[in-house]
Amino acid sequence: MIIPDIIKICSGIKVSGQLLKSFLFSTDVAIIRNTSADAIIAIYPFTPQPLITQSLILASDKPIFCGVGGGPGSGERSVKLAIDAENQGALGVVLNTNSTNDLIRKLKENISIPVVFTIVSQKVDIKGKIEAGADIFNVSGADKTSDIVKRIRTINSDIAIIATGGKDEENIKAAIESGANAISFTPPSTGELFREMMDEYRNE
Repeated sequence: MIIPDIIKICSGIKVSGQLLKSFLFSTDVAIIRNTSADAIIAIYPFTPQPLITQSLILASDKPIFCGVGGGPGSGERSVKLAIDAENQGALGVVLNTNSTNDLIRKLKENISIPVVFTIVSQKVDIKGKIEAGADIFNVSGADKTSDIVKRIRTINSDIAIIATGGKDEENIKAAIESGANAISFTPPSTGELFREMMDEYRNE
């Protein structure tokens, strides 16, 4: 899975001595094993499980940032998942957008890898998240992504930002110009890739 060349113009985010510019947003092991991205963001819309985290870390030859949840009432579980992810070799943990400042502080007390906070709208208390200890913002605001990145930059010029770039180079460029240090890229599904491959075979 080739990452768009335009992502290379990012300034990048340095984590544990590694400069990361491109993040693949996927939990598909086959795609994760066949990507040119610098790192992987592995989050999914289900309750995070240590076994899934372990499988992804073992399968990947790239650094992985693992989702640890963070919704209401899941604080203690998220801390345990984060500790487990760090022990298994994750390079960072990713929190849901509804995670509290208190949870961010608890994670910072218990792990040494970066805490990534996900932002999906302009309503988030950005200053509060930074003061609580968030290391990186993962901005996923659809067509508002660049606007959210700009707002973050008016509040803090140094916080590391990963922004979703979609599949359009124009959107990726806009996110970078707004102040994103790195871009996350959602690949086609395995089914879509198979469909393209089969169509080529049929046309031979």
